[in-house]
Amino acid sequence: MTERGERLAGYRHRRDHFFAEHPHSPLSESQRAGFAGLDYFPESADMALNLPLDESGPGVGKAVDIPTSDGKAKSFSRAGRVRFDVEGVPVELTVFKDSDRGSLFIPFRDATAGRETYAVGRYLEPQARPDGTLDVDFNYAYNPFCAYGEGWSCPIPPEENRLGVAIAAGEKAFAAPGKSMAESAALSD
Repeated sequence: MTERGERLAGYRHRRDHFFAEHPHSPLSESQRAGFAGLDYFPESADMALNLPLDESGPGVGKAVDIPTSDGKAKSFSRAGRVRFDVEGVPVELTVFKDSDRGSLFIPFRDATAGRETYAVGRYLEPQARPDGTLDVDFNYAYNPFCAYGEGWSCPIPPEENRLGVAIAAGEKAFAAPGKSMAESAALSD
């Protein structure tokens, strides 16, 4: 296994442990009872990207309130945009900066949503490198806590981050123990 593969396996193991054991897990007690781990796409080296952040263009640096699943809004600013290809198709995503924590954030919805992944979309937290580029590794894409049940406030990926292509990397949709993916999705809507 490569070093990158070992890091990813460690991340997934820690995430599964958090969901199964931590008191702040988004899973209910009944969901935890039969929890055997989250479902992931196999590692995709093609979706582990190092990209320049384009800080030019309309809206960059401006504050934006992104609607959340509970009808409120969360404040971000547009940090810039990243561009890359998915199976030969050019893609552009806006990178946001969390106004409270200062961390970078990419909420996105792709063509897997509602079929293989959570219908509302997934999240990714790109990492800034010393050279000014970003590590945008979709193998670390994850579902918001809203995918597991009610009572969470989750930013909804904005129109500008809704893609027509499939990003077959990262976390798949959650199927509660004993329920189909469709039944689990109905619980989280």
